[in-house]
Amino acid sequence: MKVLGLAGWSGAGKTTLMVRLIPVLTARGLRVSTVKHAHHRFDVDTPGKDSHRHREAGATEVMVASANRFALMHELHGAPEPSLDDLLSRMSPVDLVLVEGFKREEHAKIEIHRAANGKPFLFPDDAAIVAVASDAAPDTGGRPLIPLDDVDAIADFASDFARAA
Repeated sequence: MKVLGLAGWSGAGKTTLMVRLIPVLTARGLRVSTVKHAHHRFDVDTPGKDSHRHREAGATEVMVASANRFALMHELHGAPEPSLDDLLSRMSPVDLVLVEGFKREEHAKIEIHRAANGKPFLFPDDAAIVAVASDAAPDTGGRPLIPLDDVDAIADFASDFARAA
């Protein structure tokens, strides 16, 4: 599977770009999955529901399935946070996995940078950044520079990346 991250500081527009990019890529015939890193405690379950009660009772994994979807929840119970590679190994094959977050991992990434945030660029210190999407015009050291709000141009880059040998 091809893996391409959208990495940047909080407030740069990674999530906004992700939800605009996915339908463009799928309309181009790519099968796309996503991985999102959360820096805080989160829950996808509802207290009081049977699956939540199973987890609270100590189950390591709880799968909820219906005719429309299934979800697998895995409790770490104090074990270390899994790496991106560990998580990807659990996913079904697709043409492209878009990763939001995990900016310190070594997968290929597009840096998402918004000048108004006042944050420094990541690409000078991260060789895994293969392109920069920004509303500024830095010297990217030979990496493609894509206008931040040009979803079609970012989709062109992602599509080419996904289809490259």
